[in-house]
Amino acid sequence: MTSLASLSIAPMRSESPVQPVVQTFGLSKSYRTGFWLNKVVTPLKQCSLSVYPGQTFGLLGPNGAGKTTLLKTLLGIIRPTAGRGFVLGESLGDRSVKQRIGYLPENPYFYDYLTGWEFLEFTAGLFQLSDAVKRRRIPELLDLVGLDRGAAQKKQMRRYSKGMLQRVGMAQALINDPDLIFLDEPMSGLDPLGRFQMREIILSLKAQGKTLFFNSHVLSDVELICDRVAILAQGELICEGTIDELLGTDTEIYQVRGRGGDVDLLRQLMPELEIQAEYWHGEYKGEPERLLHMLHEQQAQLLKMDLIRPSLEEFFIQQLRARGLKTSA
Repeated sequence: MTSLASLSIAPMRSESPVQPVVQTFGLSKSYRTGFWLNKVVTPLKQCSLSVYPGQTFGLLGPNGAGKTTLLKTLLGIIRPTAGRGFVLGESLGDRSVKQRIGYLPENPYFYDYLTGWEFLEFTAGLFQLSDAVKRRRIPELLDLVGLDRGAAQKKQMRRYSKGMLQRVGMAQALINDPDLIFLDEPMSGLDPLGRFQMREIILSLKAQGKTLFFNSHVLSDVELICDRVAILAQGELICEGTIDELLGTDTEIYQVRGRGGDVDLLRQLMPELEIQAEYWHGEYKGEPERLLHMLHEQQAQLLKMDLIRPSLEEFFIQQLRARGLKTSA
């Protein structure tokens, strides 16, 4: 234990620690339901988490887990029943931070008699952006989200496809060039190409140093995009960490593919080696340097070497099953 004496002579550090962009302590939300309001439902229970500047944070959970409730509480749309939290250094619900936040709801409702361009002009007006900024910002955002400028100017949103509406929704979430962006199921309803494009948009925002907090059911995308992940189930945060922390990096089993070399010697390291024409593949357990040294000595070519570990989806199912939650229809 550190003594008071040692504390008194410890040198002062000039730099301050990085403060979380989003931080919650024991956040809970309850509702009264029923005809007589005599039933209490608690979709969010004692949730504590931290998101730091520049991170992409993915919140996972089955339907009804409380993900949207948490998101709306952080945004100040609903008030927590218990606990406290901070967004961009201010208490939850503080109106001063809204100028620095972007938000894409899961099922956004737009004024569908407007064109996409008109809606973005309306949104820009809410943030009191100047005409000069609007003239520059709107075309940039349309190009970023992959929405045709002609369609945005001429076609009413009531005639937009789900993918087009999602693109308009992403553009309006970015109209104010926010520091922190909340995305509720940004891949919802998109086809594979749309998902790829949305993922590229998120990665480009990440490259700009934006902080992103999003919910998603598409775990493969979360695994590719996120720096940190949390799993919410029945209102409780059951685990949180980086992908490596959750899935593990301590395994020493690799899936290896290559060609050339002495097959008999290779089988000493990979007993279940399989041969297909001039290529071979198998599982190797041990230090990678040993295998690489052998391949170099035999002038064999290593084509691929992947660490074997569970996918995020497999880990997600394991966590739910460990808590007795239903994972199949």
